[in-house]
Amino acid sequence: MSEQLIIKQDGRLLRIQFNRPEDNGVSDSMAAALSKAVMSAHETSDAVVLSSVGPDFCTGRVRDAAHPPSPEAYTRRSEYDSVFNSYKALRACQVPVIGVLKGRVMGYGTAIASLCDVSFASDQASFNIPEIAHNVMPTMVMSALYDRMNRNAILWMAYSTDFIDAHRALSFGIVNQVVAHDKVDQEVERFCELLLSRPRPAILGLKEYLRVAPKMDEQGAIDYARSLHSMVNTAADMKKKAH
Repeated sequence: MSEQLIIKQDGRLLRIQFNRPEDNGVSDSMAAALSKAVMSAHETSDAVVLSSVGPDFCTGRVRDAAHPPSPEAYTRRSEYDSVFNSYKALRACQVPVIGVLKGRVMGYGTAIASLCDVSFASDQASFNIPEIAHNVMPTMVMSALYDRMNRNAILWMAYSTDFIDAHRALSFGIVNQVVAHDKVDQEVERFCELLLSRPRPAILGLKEYLRVAPKMDEQGAIDYARSLHSMVNTAADMKKKAH
C-alpha cells in the first residue's frame, strides 16, 4: 500500500501523494489509507497537502484486482465504504487539506477535489464526472458534491460527462484558485508558508466552526461562534507575536 500512497511528514505539513501513475486511478485500499492518514493528521501536522505523482491528479476509482465486487447488492453496499469513509474523513479532518490539482480530475478525483479546504488547480487541469457514460450511477461522487456545488451544475456534469476547464471548476465551486501550470507548486508552497505563520488554535478553530455551524440553526451557530471565539482568542498561542 505504501508504494501507491506516499505519506511523508514535512515539518508541520503532512504530504500525501497518490502514486499510481500507470493509470492515475485510486483503489479502494488507497482510499482507506487516505482516510486513516487524514483522520490522524492533527496529531503531527497543521495541514495536509494532497497531490499526485502522475500526470493526472486522479482519473477515478479503480478496483483492486484481488477483490472483485460481490454480485449481491446487500454485500456490495459495504464494499463501497472505503470511498464513502474517505469523503467523511476529509470533511472531519481537523486540519486544513490543501489540494494540488493537475491534469485530469475525474469522478472520485472531482469528489476529493471539492472536499479539500483550499485547492490550487493548474490552468491546464480539467474535471468531469464520467460514471454514467459507463452505465454507473454517479451517486458516490454526488454524495461529496451535494453541498459543495450548485445542484444544476452537478446534474449537468453528471448527465453530460463533459470535461470542464479549471476556470469553470472555479465558478462551480470545485476549486479555490486557478494558477498557471508552471506556477502551481510555487503558489502552493507560498500558501503553506502563509498558513503555517498563523497560530494553531486559529487554524483548527476556523475549520471546526465551518464543519459544525452549517448544521445548526441560526441561534445555535451564533452561540457556537461566541463560545469558539472566546476559547480560541484566549489561547496562549494566540498571544504570541507573529514572525
